[in-house]
Amino acid sequence: MANQQPLKLKGAPGSPYTRKMLAYLRYRHIPYQFLIGDQATELGFPTPKVELLPTFYLPNDDGDIEAVVDSTPLIRRFETAFEDRAALPHDPVLGFINYLIEDYADEWLTKCMFHYRWYYDPDIEKAGNILPLWRAMQVPDEAHQKMAAYVSDRQISRLYVVGSNDTTAPVIEASYHRFLDIMNKILTERPFLFGTRPASADFGIYAQLTQLAGFDPTPAAICLKETPRVYAWVDIVDDLSGNPADPSGWLSAEEIKALLGDLLNEIGKVYVPALLANAEALKAGEKTMETTIDDLPWHQPTFPYQGKCLQWINEAYLALDDESRTRVDEILTGTGCEQLMIA
Repeated sequence: MANQQPLKLKGAPGSPYTRKMLAYLRYRHIPYQFLIGDQATELGFPTPKVELLPTFYLPNDDGDIEAVVDSTPLIRRFETAFEDRAALPHDPVLGFINYLIEDYADEWLTKCMFHYRWYYDPDIEKAGNILPLWRAMQVPDEAHQKMAAYVSDRQISRLYVVGSNDTTAPVIEASYHRFLDIMNKILTERPFLFGTRPASADFGIYAQLTQLAGFDPTPAAICLKETPRVYAWVDIVDDLSGNPADPSGWLSAEEIKALLGDLLNEIGKVYVPALLANAEALKAGEKTMETTIDDLPWHQPTFPYQGKCLQWINEAYLALDDESRTRVDEILTGTGCEQLMIA
């Protein structure tokens, strides 16, 4: 849009969701101002109810600036507010499958990211050293060492929140290897999940890979060795401002089962049982949930936000017209993902 004031957001390079939104904004040609460290506070911007990155500072209905978080609804807001170069497929069937894959990236692949970053010593050392410097580059060395120790200790102590522990580690790591193989096969056929132009699910996957393949030593070495194509793809998606966004660049709904079936099967294998077990535990008022994923035990604290994720998936499914819902059912049947539709 001409004369459009840049969107203002606070984030950090080590935040996958920050990277997701920056790449999305670049692709959409939406101007933005990226704030790091204490810049947002210095500008007098409000604090969000839940402090997450990225935080956008957007006008509400009264014209007052409010702090807004959560990448998935933010993308839907911007898809409505800005014209051209959409990252959401117009076909409602593709739109729903895109939503499902984006949710998997945001909520399951992030388990892989958090696990590798704070489970292995080389990754802990790198993240502990670098993450504080992104916020305070001029911090004295002694203070930096204290900050590195604090960040590492705090994040390691929170591994259990996302489900990373000695019991679940084999599940998480096997799923990462399978995902890389699946993504590699997709990229041998086309540049993005749904064709020749990126969808929001591409940005969701890219976001986690900026850390898994681009920053953290252990998973990056795995990606580089096993799937260099995926490793290279991350650099390309970083700036897709030159992608022509061809209106005919989307796959047809009839192609989805054949071309994205392996990915949907993987989602059904790992993410679906986690969501369903979490929902049952929340319903029963339990503080922890236990299930079996990939024939191995899984246990972690219940996660209220992922309870909402399951609810939102069902709401998106029920919002489809009858014909589109039938086509989605045909795509998901047999993948395990059909179990998510519990409403």
